[in-house]
Amino acid sequence: MDDGTTAGTGVELRQLRCLVAILDEGGFTDAAAVLGVSQAAVSRTLASLERALGARLLRRTSRVVTPTATGLRVAAHARRVLGEVDALVREATSGRTRLRIGYAWSALGRHTLAFQRRWAEQHAGTDLQLVRANSASAGLAEGVCDMAVVRRALDDRRFDSALVGLERRLCGLAADDPLARRRSVRLADLSGRTLLIDRRTGTTTPELWPPDVRPATEEIHDVDDWLTVIATGRGVGMTAEATADQYPRPGIVYRPVRDAEPVAVRLMWWRDDPHPATQAVRELLTALYRAQ
Repeated sequence: MDDGTTAGTGVELRQLRCLVAILDEGGFTDAAAVLGVSQAAVSRTLASLERALGARLLRRTSRVVTPTATGLRVAAHARRVLGEVDALVREATSGRTRLRIGYAWSALGRHTLAFQRRWAEQHAGTDLQLVRANSASAGLAEGVCDMAVVRRALDDRRFDSALVGLERRLCGLAADDPLARRRSVRLADLSGRTLLIDRRTGTTTPELWPPDVRPATEEIHDVDDWLTVIATGRGVGMTAEATADQYPRPGIVYRPVRDAEPVAVRLMWWRDDPHPATQAVRELLTALYRAQ
């Protein structure tokens, strides 16, 4: 059995497994058989758990074992804890057959579906999941993904990255905005507007304009907020082309910004623990962007 201890409590995983086994098997004898220990060891382990918690967990008679009210609550928590531990072990020992790729706003734009389909065809043994996480590292630093697609350089030595493609920079406008009648716009056309920016993950800052003609700014925190404010006409947005592909929205039009530099799309991963599929993802994404 495991001998790990939960932080700061003195409660061990083996004790939680013992409690759950007793309840699942209906008694100490069968629990001992399942756990591969003696009945006396089961009794000692349960007693030590009750001492650690300062509460009685089971009522024992010669025929039946039933949980107390506290025992029911502890058992419910124990099952969740043990489930998380088992999932952790599977994750660490499975050969990493799951691949989670994080993104902050727009995944891979029009390449998203092609990437998913080609990955399934070429790497059927590795399950691909795209995970939206609105953080500077698109969820990589937070541990919710194995690698991330980012559109803003991140100065963090924990990560490596590679350029996989470029996307046009577009302006998002309310459909009834006078600029929406144009086929494209220039940076100067937007200098008198309110620019909506996401400082954590956005690709646009006022520094794209000369200091004397920079637009006013309003900070937003999510692509849905960005779209909602643009649709009202209260502000305009500038974003990578992928956003227009991922988020078409009634009441909003996207127009290319002719004199703005394109947005670099990068794949990012942990420097000291790259996922085994990193190179394959890099090659497939690069091929998709080159073919556009």
